[in-house]
Amino acid sequence: MFGTVYVRLGDVATITRGGNFQKKDFAVKGFPCIHYGQIYTNYGVYADKTIKNISEEAAEKSKKAVKNDIVMAVTSENIDDVCKCVAWLGNDEIAVSGHTAIIHHEQNPKFLAYYFHTEDFYTQKKKLAHGTKVIEVTPDKLNDIIIPLPSIEEQERIVSVLDRFDTLCNDLSSGLPAEIEARQKQYEYYRDRLLTFKELSE
Repeated sequence: MFGTVYVRLGDVATITRGGNFQKKDFAVKGFPCIHYGQIYTNYGVYADKTIKNISEEAAEKSKKAVKNDIVMAVTSENIDDVCKCVAWLGNDEIAVSGHTAIIHHEQNPKFLAYYFHTEDFYTQKKKLAHGTKVIEVTPDKLNDIIIPLPSIEEQERIVSVLDRFDTLCNDLSSGLPAEIEARQKQYEYYRDRLLTFKELSE
């Protein structure tokens, strides 16, 4: 559908490990950064600003992500959270902590980030995860993830649809719990089908 092909992530992206700075390196002012723990608690599907900085000295030794890279947390306490990610849309380079993978690519960054939140991706990452108390997916293993890849134009159309659902869900967060739940389920339904290219039911 839509000229979609299925490819290995490693064939369309370069995946490297983040690393080197720790929470103790946080600074009031300095170089923008994302720590892997913040991906679980402070970031959504995408971001163009960081909530923390590190010292310039720590930044010099750290791995960096650039605009449109995906920053993925590859260590977690549970299978659901491991591989949660954020697409970095800011213009500046950012430092990225350890326990992450930096995915550099030439696709629509939001498209990939949305895909990495689908049931289809969950099924694949579950097979790659190892550990008991700490769950980890080795960044190198992510190369073998199979992703659907439509044209850039189709990626943009899908992102536009999912962005509207995402905005609606967030705008409703101050009330109407039943409506929020209904919209969230509708959003997840469309996300999973748009990103696995299954036929939508009436």
